[in-house]
Amino acid sequence: MSDTSITIPKFDVFLSFRGLDTRRNFISFLYNELVRRNIRTFKDDNELKNGRRITPELVRAIEGSKFAVVVVSVNYAASRWCLEELVKIMDFENKGSLKVMPIFYGVDPCHVRRQIGVVAEQFKKHEAREGDHEKVLSWRQALTNLASISGDCSWKWEDDSKMVDEITDRISKELMIDTTRRNGSDLEGIAAHMKALRRLLNLNSKKSVRVIGIWARGYNGRSALAKFVYQNICQHFESHRFLESVKRISQDRREELMIRIQEECLSKFKNQKVLLVADDVNKLEQLDALAEDFNCFGPGSIVIITTQDRQLLISAGIKLVYEVELLRFQKVRGLFRQLAFREKDFSAAFEVSLYRATNVAMEWLGCICGRSG
Repeated sequence: MSDTSITIPKFDVFLSFRGLDTRRNFISFLYNELVRRNIRTFKDDNELKNGRRITPELVRAIEGSKFAVVVVSVNYAASRWCLEELVKIMDFENKGSLKVMPIFYGVDPCHVRRQIGVVAEQFKKHEAREGDHEKVLSWRQALTNLASISGDCSWKWEDDSKMVDEITDRISKELMIDTTRRNGSDLEGIAAHMKALRRLLNLNSKKSVRVIGIWARGYNGRSALAKFVYQNICQHFESHRFLESVKRISQDRREELMIRIQEECLSKFKNQKVLLVADDVNKLEQLDALAEDFNCFGPGSIVIITTQDRQLLISAGIKLVYEVELLRFQKVRGLFRQLAFREKDFSAAFEVSLYRATNVAMEWLGCICGRSG
């Protein structure tokens, strides 16, 4: 990869679509939902005019994305721009650097793959206009390869909103799995963490704002866990915000951010059900500044604070605390149960001893998971 790739702006999703068909309806809904979930999305609204090529900036945007969502609509294959873009997308997919998600919107994927019906007529026009038949062949091959990937068909859904929810849910989960992998083995048993945290979150609660701490001593998996939780539950809230690496924000920028949040509280967030995640907080004054705005949130709102300083959570009076490391200890305990002392008598004796040892270790570490008082 060239040195210039270091400066490529990174996107989670690249949207490829025919604006004539879907810009004002399906793509608008999909793009807004992706952005609402804090999924960085590239949407190019330009169309390729005759004689122009795909710009290097657009190629870099494709290369810098993790997913390409390709919405094949009735007039997609009629667009030279879309087909040129698709060739680039499938090149990166073939290299394994990009995951492609096809969506067949109002078209039969079989017709696209075999290039029959309307698609056949569109390619006849391309062949009549284009002097470069190799180029048209590359368009055909890219379209065939795309339609060979399992994708979503709009006719299987009752309405676009449900399809958009399903697509964004899937992307959110895959992005969080990717985040977890990039954090190495920092976050073991993500499903078990999520299950344990849901008890604290109590998403159906109609009570006042709940403030939950995620604590880990010298354990950076808390940030990955916080992002995973955020992506999985944000759709349950009217408004949501993820504040990343709060401790790394300069004092000037922090004050500017607090002012912006206060303004949003007076307008956008006031009396709404809000999810606010403040990641990697390390000073009590940061919490105090945020706490001033909690009162404007509506019933059922949740504020999640992640930190490696447990005393900070205690000083702030946060009683609902989830300890990430606790599950790692429990996982070891489970492995002992599975692998050691297979015989019943030995297993029972070992279980009792291990239970006592676990309790002593938890007291020594000060482990409290979801303490309520």
